[in-house]
Amino acid sequence: MRAKELRERSDEELARLRNEMTEQLFKARLQNATHQLDNTSKIAKARREVARINTVLAERAGRPAAKAVGDEE
Repeated sequence: MRAKELRERSDEELARLRNEMTEQLFKARLQNATHQLDNTSKIAKARREVARINTVLAERAGRPAAKAVGDEE
């Protein structure tokens, strides 16, 4: 889902969606650890989706999004 689409949703919907995506990420990691996951790109996609949701929620709260590792000021 694109950030533009996420911005159209309410905070409650975003929180619910973040919980769902976090659960999917956990399941994908578990499947990967037990060699049951065929498409390992699901892990990266879920991580990015959670990050997008967190970014939109941070924008709404008026605080900057978390910096990536290695970013210098």
